[in-house]
Amino acid sequence: MPGFSRESLEVLRSRIDLIEVLSPYLKLQKAGAAYKALCPFHEERTPSFVIQKGDSHYHCFGCGAHGDAIQFLMTHLRMSFVEAVENLAERFQVELEEAQGPEQPKGPPKAALKEALQRACEFYTFCLLHTAEGHAALDYLYSRGIDLTFIRQFELGLALKEDALFLKAMREWKISPEILEQAGLISKGRTFFSDRITIPIRDTVGAIIGFSARKYKMETFGGKYINTPETVLFKKSKVLFGLSFSRKMIAKERRAIVVEGQIDALRLIYSGFAWTVAGQGTAFGEEQAKELIHLGVRQVYLALDGDAAGQEAAVKIGHIFQKEGIDTLVILLPEKCDPDQVLQERGAEEWQKMLDSSIDYLTFLVQHFSKSLNLQSPAGKNELVQTIAKRIREWDHPLMIHESLRKLARLTHTPESILAIQEDHVKPLYIKRAASVTFAEIDPDRILEADLLRWLFLMGDSCPDLAKIARANLLPEHFRVMAARILFEKYFAALEANLPRDLLSLAIDLEQAEQRLFLAEVLQKRVNRERAVECFIETVQKLLERHWMHQREEIKLKIYSGTCSEAEVLELARQFDELKRARPQVILEANHHG
Repeated sequence: MPGFSRESLEVLRSRIDLIEVLSPYLKLQKAGAAYKALCPFHEERTPSFVIQKGDSHYHCFGCGAHGDAIQFLMTHLRMSFVEAVENLAERFQVELEEAQGPEQPKGPPKAALKEALQRACEFYTFCLLHTAEGHAALDYLYSRGIDLTFIRQFELGLALKEDALFLKAMREWKISPEILEQAGLISKGRTFFSDRITIPIRDTVGAIIGFSARKYKMETFGGKYINTPETVLFKKSKVLFGLSFSRKMIAKERRAIVVEGQIDALRLIYSGFAWTVAGQGTAFGEEQAKELIHLGVRQVYLALDGDAAGQEAAVKIGHIFQKEGIDTLVILLPEKCDPDQVLQERGAEEWQKMLDSSIDYLTFLVQHFSKSLNLQSPAGKNELVQTIAKRIREWDHPLMIHESLRKLARLTHTPESILAIQEDHVKPLYIKRAASVTFAEIDPDRILEADLLRWLFLMGDSCPDLAKIARANLLPEHFRVMAARILFEKYFAALEANLPRDLLSLAIDLEQAEQRLFLAEVLQKRVNRERAVECFIETVQKLLERHWMHQREEIKLKIYSGTCSEAEVLELARQFDELKRARPQVILEANHHG
C-alpha cells in the first residue's frame, strides 16, 4: 500500500473542489452561499446535506454525517483511503509521489502512462468512427447489436492494421516510445494491438490501465481476445472489468453478477444491470473476489458461458466465493450461449427471469459432477459425494461447512452419518491472514489500536461522543504501537486547536512514511455506523483492560525480581491489590482524567 509524500498530498488538498467531487453523485442546489442536496447516507425528503461554498467539508443536519472529499468517496463508493486519494489525484491532475527510498528504481510516473493510454483510447475511437477500416469494424459491431450510443459510452475503438498512423499521433502528443512500451501499447517498436476492436480496461476509479482487443475478421492472427501485457498499471489477476461503472450499485445492492467476457459485462451494464463485473476471461482469482468482498458484497451470481470451459470456471470461481462465506448462485446458460446473446435475442426481461431462476452453488456442483459419473453404481455415487464434500471442507466458515454437508446429504440421498457431519470434522475457527504473513507478524496490539483510531477518524466528526469518550478514558501511554500513539496525539491536538481533522490533513501532518502507511492501514476497513458508540466503547474497554493487565504484570515482575527492599515489596503488593480491586470501566462522562 503506497505511502504518499507530504508534498504531493498538500498539492492535492489545495486543488480539491468538493462541489466538483460531489456533483456526479448528488443533485446539488444552490442556496445562498451554500449548496444543498438530499443526503446520500439516510432517507429524507427535504435536503439537509449542506456544503458551504469554498469549504472542504460537507455536513448533514439530518443524520450528522460529516466529512471531506476522501470521506465521501470512502463512505458512498466504498473506496479505500488509497483509492480515494488516487481518484482525487486523477480528477485534479496531481501527480502523487510515493514516499520511497532513493535505492528503488523509478520508471515513468503512473500519470504519464495513464495519459498515454487515454490518448491511445481517443485515437482508437477516432479510427473506429472516421476511417475506412473503421467502417468495416462498425458493421461488425452493428451486427452484434452494438450501437453508437454503446460505442461512445464505453469508448470502444479500433487498432488499425498498420501502425504508422498510431506512432505518428503519439509523437505529435509528445508521448515517448519508452512510455508507450511501459504502458503496453508498443513492443519492440511495433504496436501491440493490430486490426482489432479495442475495449478500454479501467481501474476502480475509471482511469484507463490497458485494453482488451477483439478480432472481428477471421484472418486476423491470434486468439479471439488479447489483453495488454502485465504492466505497472495492469495486473491481470487484480483487475475487475466494469467495476468503475458498477461500483456504486454493487456497494448499494451488496450483490454482483460475474461474467466471463468484457462485452457480456458492458451489455449487462448498458441494459440496466449495473452491478456486473468480469474477470479477464475465465481467469478470476482470490484478489478479484476480495475486491467485491471489500465493497460489502453478500451475494454473487455467476453467469459464465454455457460451454465446458465456462462451467469449469463456474466451479472454480464459485469455490472462491463460498470459501469466503459469500452466498453464490449460478445462472444456467444454454450451451454455446453467453449473456450478450441472451440480451440481444431475448431482452432484459428474459435475463431477469434467468437471474430469478438461478440455482445455489451446491446444487450446481451436484448437477455438474453428476454429468460425468454413473450414479447408478456405488463407486460413481461415492466419487460424487467425496469430490464435493472435499471442496466443502476447504471453506472457511464452520457453520457453512456444517449446513452444506447436510444439504449435500439431502441432495445425494446419502445418510448424514456417512458424511461425518460432526463438530470434530469441522474447523472450530478460522483466522484469515495473507499467505505472505507469518503468525509472528500478526500483531494484536496493532489490530486493536487501528480499530480504535478507525472509529475516531471515520466517525469522530459526525459522532462527537466518540472523541469525548476517548478523551475521558485514554492517554497516549495506552498505545503500544508508536504510529498509533502519534496519530492519537495529533488527532486530539487538532481537536483542541480547532484545526482540520479531515483524513487528508491527518496524512499530511504525519512526518514519516511509516506513519502514513499505518494511517492507510487504519482506513482500509469500514465501520458499522449503526453501532458506532457501542462498538467504540467495547474497543476502549479492551485498551483499558490491556493496559491494566500490563501494569499488574510489571508490578509482579518487580516483586519477583529480587532487587527490591522489603518496604518496596510491601508497597508494590499494596499497588497490586489496589489495581486488582480497580478493574477499569469505560467512563462515559467527558471528564479528562489525565
